[in-house]
Amino acid sequence: MGGTLVFRPIDLERHAHVCIDFRRDSFVVSFGDDARFVEFAKEDGSGYLELLRERMAAFPEGHVHAWLGDEIVGQIECRKHDGDPPKGYVNLFYLVPERRNGGMGAQLDAYVCELFRSFGADHLRLSVSPTNAQAWRFYAKQGWVDLGPRDDGSASNLLEKRLDT
Repeated sequence: MGGTLVFRPIDLERHAHVCIDFRRDSFVVSFGDDARFVEFAKEDGSGYLELLRERMAAFPEGHVHAWLGDEIVGQIECRKHDGDPPKGYVNLFYLVPERRNGGMGAQLDAYVCELFRSFGADHLRLSVSPTNAQAWRFYAKQGWVDLGPRDDGSASNLLEKRLDT
């Protein structure tokens, strides 16, 4: 079920529909339905694609598809925050359902850790729904620590991972 993933920049001209499908499914997995996705992205995903284009322009190496052979099986979206030292924020770790629980998630995590180490970051953060038990198990296994509920009303918890730079 495993295999070595290859990370390539997202090609929105060819794979916008893949990005929308993956992001929509991430909301279903996290919150039980896609209502929050539709709220911020519009039903057709155009609001999401607009945001994704902006973020890709600002930090292209943080927006990649994970390929297994000739198939896109995952997606990463992350941002760099300037500071001293800089820090990273992961907006999305995603694997297609049939590739979950087979060790590939660790490859997504390793990609992001190495990317931000190369920028001198000392930690990463991400948000996770308290109801997404599978994600919680994964993040704990990868060394992420719960900082508690976010204070922005998003109904998510903030997690942090320290990097050995």
